[in-house]
Amino acid sequence: MLRAILAWVERRRAIRRRWREDARHLVVLHGPTAYYEAQRLAARSRAIEDGQFLHWAKVAAEVARIEPSAEMDIDVVESIVDRELRHRAHSDPER
Repeated sequence: MLRAILAWVERRRAIRRRWREDARHLVVLHGPTAYYEAQRLAARSRAIEDGQFLHWAKVAAEVARIEPSAEMDIDVVESIVDRELRHRAHSDPER
């Protein structure tokens, strides 16, 4: 039982490590707009249903936590999400 608990804890740590690494990577690449990029990736993931939406949402939260100059305008985020969902609707007419 203890082995199963320790394995679960290690999996959770690996998932958190990946969020942090991806957030740091986006901050290096995009600077103050890294939050928007993370939100764009979350929206795209949601639109294509690849199972990574929660990961990118957590990355966006981590970017907000670690980057003091991150721009976080809800109107910009909404336009990003709308654009990604609209792009998906045009590329997959069956939906």
